[in-house]
Amino acid sequence: MKNKNIPFKIAIDGSSASGKTTGSKFISKKFKLKLLTSGKLYRFIALKILKNNNKYNPQFINKVSKKITLNNLNSKKIFMQKVTELASSIAKIKYVRNSLKNFQLNFIKKNKRIVIEGRDIASKIMPEADLKIFFKCSLKEKAKRRLDEYRKINKNIKLKDVEKALKLRDFSDKSRKESPLLFVKGAVLIDTTNLSKKKTEAKLFKLVNRRIINKINGNI
Repeated sequence: MKNKNIPFKIAIDGSSASGKTTGSKFISKKFKLKLLTSGKLYRFIALKILKNNNKYNPQFINKVSKKITLNNLNSKKIFMQKVTELASSIAKIKYVRNSLKNFQLNFIKKNKRIVIEGRDIASKIMPEADLKIFFKCSLKEKAKRRLDEYRKINKNIKLKDVEKALKLRDFSDKSRKESPLLFVKGAVLIDTTNLSKKKTEAKLFKLVNRRIINKINGNI
């Protein structure tokens, strides 16, 4: 690919189960961009808190944040149910977000070709991104996608229960005081409600490829 060496930064935001993680992975692989999933940072912090008997403060969070490596974020332990619940809770705390913001800013400085996905990337972490993408999906479709995942934890869970959980999470993400989920000006909206994985990938490839070519030609 001729454009594989040009510096390029993509900020991806969206709600739970909207397709942003799957889309980010596709973009990262297809265009050789280094990927950072910001949600994993909060999960890793949550895991450390649980191992510390639920005791934490700004000093503890700062200490842990400074020692995080990308390899730490590949641990399957960060997806345990208790970790998931705590991660959602601490994501609302200002000093936690500030500590992890520093990690993300360092990641941006060290890498020229990146894609970062989360809920406040375009608004707070990387507002200077070459491309900003916002994923959305209907609540009913998101619940269908997450049902199998939730049943690994509770085999008796019903679709309406998953819908309720996702609705609460979406409300929390959009209404929290610290770095709420926002659709920023200039972002490209990708609604995956009626898109298959294949069609989503085709749409993303066309979008990213066009933006990179435009940058090469000095049009952005």
